[in-house]
Amino acid sequence: MTVYLDTSFLVSLYTQDAHSHRAASYITKAAAPFPLTGFLRAETTNAIELRIFRGEITAFQASQALGDLTSDLNTSLYYEAPMPPDVYETAQRLSRKHTATLGSRTLDILHVASALVLKADAFYTFDRRQARLARAAGVKTPVRIP
Repeated sequence: MTVYLDTSFLVSLYTQDAHSHRAASYITKAAAPFPLTGFLRAETTNAIELRIFRGEITAFQASQALGDLTSDLNTSLYYEAPMPPDVYETAQRLSRKHTATLGSRTLDILHVASALVLKADAFYTFDRRQARLARAAGVKTPVRIP
């Protein structure tokens, strides 16, 4: 079973926030390794760095979180998944089919398209709008969002 972890999930897994405890619980129950595209890693890095800008974490905590992500990549919790070219065509189809009714954002569409192209069976996110899009696209979203 392939599980796609989106940025909101990874940020909660590697930094402390309201979802961190649940992220840790879900990750222990899921089957690793998880795909990690360059796109997902770049957005996760940016989201963690934004937490410094917002005063939510320190630069040291961000550095530690990004180091932990790299360590987990090196210990096979993740595998480097190339961004398949058909992700963009899939994203365009998702946009045409769902954006007008769901209000989907481009990065959310790219994550769901990545999950579809990588043949993920489940999509882990703490983003309600992204979860709605994933479900509309036929991907299970088992993470409960309070």
